[in-house]
Amino acid sequence: MAKKSTIARSNKKPKFSSRRVNRCFLCGRKGGYMRRFGLCRIHFRELASAGLLPGIKKSSW
Repeated sequence: MAKKSTIARSNKKPKFSSRRVNRCFLCGRKGGYMRRFGLCRIHFRELASAGLLPGIKKSSW
């Protein structure tokens, strides 16, 4: 979990748009971020396995 100060700093409007950091809205993690869902890979997997993300199902072949 990211520090609250780090999350607050990333929510501020940056001086340049290229400095913007995408963070998971649940934990604040910046790595492994999925833009379409606004989640990191860890929370995406948890919520998808629990069936809480509509339209997502576990693949098997």
